Amino acid sequence: MTSPEYQSHFSLANIPFGVASSNSHPSPQCVTRLENNIIFLADLQRTGVFAEVASLPEVIFEKSSLNEYAALPKSTQREVRTVLQETLAKPLPTGFTEDISAVTLHMPVAVGGFTDFSCSLHHVRNAGRAILNDESPPPGFFNFPIGYNGRASTIFVSGTPVIRPQGHFFDRSAPTEKKPIVYGPSQALDYELEIGVIVGKGLSRLQGLNAKDADEHIFGFVILNDWSARDIQGCEMIPLGPLNGKSFGTSISPWIVTLDALEPFKVPGPKPETVLASHLEDIDASSYAIDLKVEILTGTQATTVTESKAQDLHWSGRQMAAHLASTGADIQTGDIIGTGTVSGPVDGSYGCLLEITKAGKEPITLVDGSKRHFLLDGDVVRMTAVVGDPGSGIGFGECVGEIQPSMKL
Repeated sequence: MTSPEYQSHFSLANIPFGVASSNSHPSPQCVTRLENNIIFLADLQRTGVFAEVASLPEVIFEKSSLNEYAALPKSTQREVRTVLQETLAKPLPTGFTEDISAVTLHMPVAVGGFTDFSCSLHHVRNAGRAILNDESPPPGFFNFPIGYNGRASTIFVSGTPVIRPQGHFFDRSAPTEKKPIVYGPSQALDYELEIGVIVGKGLSRLQGLNAKDADEHIFGFVILNDWSARDIQGCEMIPLGPLNGKSFGTSISPWIVTLDALEPFKVPGPKPETVLASHLEDIDASSYAIDLKVEILTGTQATTVTESKAQDLHWSGRQMAAHLASTGADIQTGDIIGTGTVSGPVDGSYGCLLEITKAGKEPITLVDGSKRHFLLDGDVVRMTAVVGDPGSGIGFGECVGEIQPSMKL
């Protein structure tokens, strides 16, 4: 799914990276975007525009994923960014750009690993209050970013339909005090508003990483929707955490916004509540001024249900990467690290329906008058994000997914 509505997100100050195909470029390959113009980077490279970037391999932009480019040193990527900003500031010859409406966007990276964290103190408190009537955060929350390994193979690009999953859950309608476990289509399908951190240069096993140095290993950010079947999740959470309640699908936006584009928008993040292990100590400006929004679309009407800020997260992308490596684990190019639900402190800033409806107890009313405890078939969830003030010219576009009925497997 492509949309021309977000041209203001993609100014010369952005220069995001993605993968696209079109009638004239039938094989998926690396692209960037300026307003609604898609530039196939291999075409530019063949003109010799990157000739002075000696460390840029030939035909690197003909690849069907950005992994090889993302793994390059930051110095090379910055040279490429500078060349692109200078080149795209001038009109390009005919045939070097295509309109966003003429291309198909694909997964920007080949994902080998997906780890989803829970970095929002507001989210864990809201969720704990809704489910357990206890807002206490997990015991280790202030000592390290808590998370679990998700399923990389079911991450898909924005616009891919989301099939309602089937699974085991407690039948809350049963008249007995002890609710039986049944199998069927999830009755409590939810979204989770997150930021996805895309790993650039990999890290070898047993190498370790300090959060202060982790930007060298982060290529950029995407919007991430970690779809969640709350009833399935609730039945399986004890004792090993989520599995099928989350493994059926995760959507990401197609454009990776690089750290170089985000650099001017660094802001202070929350201060540590305790003394941290040395590898988790981060820089003072540990967050970014990213405003996120979630809408539920029913027909032609859109209801804004969430507006939250990345700077409310308690842990940074650098700290998540450092925590993953702290056991000696490797980190590979293309891996995605999810922040967990981005929630704020007040109504209107909660990043999932679990929080908004208090675990389904208090439905919300959409602009068409219909009510939602959780998502219904046909609902479309649209997530967007902008950096700094609306005039910055930097945004992520959209991450969308439509809920479709469960299917017999």
